[in-house]
Amino acid sequence: MEAYAIWNNKGGTGKSTVTFHVASRFAEKHPDRNVLVIDLCPQANSSMMLLGGGQTGENQLLRLCSQTTPHSVVGYISEAILKRHTPDASDFYVKVDSINDKMPENLYLMSGDGNLEIMASAIGDEANRTPFPGLADPWMWVHEIFSRLLRSLSKDNWTIFIDTNPSFAIYTELAICGATRLLVPVNADDSSRVAVKALFALLYGTTPPHPFFGNYTFAAKASSRSLPIPKFHLAIGNRFTQYKGAAAAFSAFSDATAEQIWTEFQAHPGRFSARTPRPSDRESFLADYVGELRDFNTAGVVAAHHGTPLSKMRQDYYSVHNDPDVKVNRSQINAGLTAVDKLVEKIDP
Repeated sequence: MEAYAIWNNKGGTGKSTVTFHVASRFAEKHPDRNVLVIDLCPQANSSMMLLGGGQTGENQLLRLCSQTTPHSVVGYISEAILKRHTPDASDFYVKVDSINDKMPENLYLMSGDGNLEIMASAIGDEANRTPFPGLADPWMWVHEIFSRLLRSLSKDNWTIFIDTNPSFAIYTELAICGATRLLVPVNADDSSRVAVKALFALLYGTTPPHPFFGNYTFAAKASSRSLPIPKFHLAIGNRFTQYKGAAAAFSAFSDATAEQIWTEFQAHPGRFSARTPRPSDRESFLADYVGELRDFNTAGVVAAHHGTPLSKMRQDYYSVHNDPDVKVNRSQINAGLTAVDKLVEKIDP
């Protein structure tokens, strides 16, 4: 069983849109598996998309989060901390097609929750409690909340996708610690190259460590406790203009960000998920560790706004926000679905 955190230490790379399209299509392609989306972003955008999109998705999200015991990540984390145990995940996730019938029947959601931001300091306080001899290390115990959830599920039946916030807040740390692999959406610009470099620094620390705050970082605390760090699995080239061909988009991506990832792989191959055979040059590395998504300026955005997988979209005019007549062509739908399928093929159950 693999758990994929969709994360980049940079906003605007389309993490929630990637989560929506990849998780729903993965579920369609693997009907024999249960697919769980855990939304650890307080904005809960991927949750709203999965729950029907637009105002419908927002209303459904508010309904889940406003229950006495929220059916959300806040409900799960709260019970885990207050009762010091591993809650039954099924008490906090929903079967998505019971709310949005356009979704595959094997897709489940533990929704995001705006209160996650409010409770972040409480989670941090719990993690930073003074450890007592003979008792569990509070920092380790809190950071393993979602990895324990994974261990409570049947390994043969589940695949997990965890949406994240770009900030490296305590709830993002929990998302990272709950994952076995990373999917990293990036833009075709130098800012994503810098963000990828920062991503590795946040997870593994800098060389040499900073003389003052080096021991206080997540990387240092995780390393001292031998806490597993998820492997880099794919960089997802997102936000490319759909009017460029794949080669042009890939070239724009590889000019900056892919070079940074390739350099990291050469220095630290153990930080990446394994491939057989192991790539021996830059070209084979990019083929293995880079996936491309089109910009979804039309079909993908409309699909997400209406909570509809691309496989169920039809050529038509759709309302999106204040525009009542956004045209979606069959060619756009097919191109987007082909791109998602190629990406999903690189994701292991």
